[in-house]
Amino acid sequence: MNQKTLNSPLLPAIVALVLGTATIAGAWFFELVIGLAPCPLCLTQRWPYYIGLPILALAVVLISNGAKVLSQILLVAVIVLFIVGAAYGTYHSGVEWRLWEGPAGCSGGEELSADVGNLLQELNSAKVVSCIDAAWRFLGLSLAGYNVIISIAIAALSVIAFVRLRKA
Repeated sequence: MNQKTLNSPLLPAIVALVLGTATIAGAWFFELVIGLAPCPLCLTQRWPYYIGLPILALAVVLISNGAKVLSQILLVAVIVLFIVGAAYGTYHSGVEWRLWEGPAGCSGGEELSADVGNLLQELNSAKVVSCIDAAWRFLGLSLAGYNVIISIAIAALSVIAFVRLRKA
């Protein structure tokens, strides 16, 4: 790799895209293969990936084609989305560490309908997933904690791409 390639705005954007794609794939792996059902806050933390990664992919294509201004606008959107994602992850981590309370629907108990006829069916089909207890930890961090780090990394890489694009 030559110096021009290393200083290209394309490189950090591609790294951010790969990192984000690997992260959401990892979340699906934990859910679908390992069997760790996500809580409501976990699902909320996925939205920046679902919205931001397609935008980032479009930005990569536009950077490759020299569409500087539109690429910058898209990168700003990605930066904002992943900062919001880091904030959600921080909030969720705080709930897991019991620094503050989470939403009422995250305590592990779900609201049941007042219709007695559906009550038994709801009880049998209810899958209770608590936001309070981390389902998995590695080196002391839960998946929410890792999401904070990864979301900040994706936002930072997008900032680097944005700055390099402005200088180009």
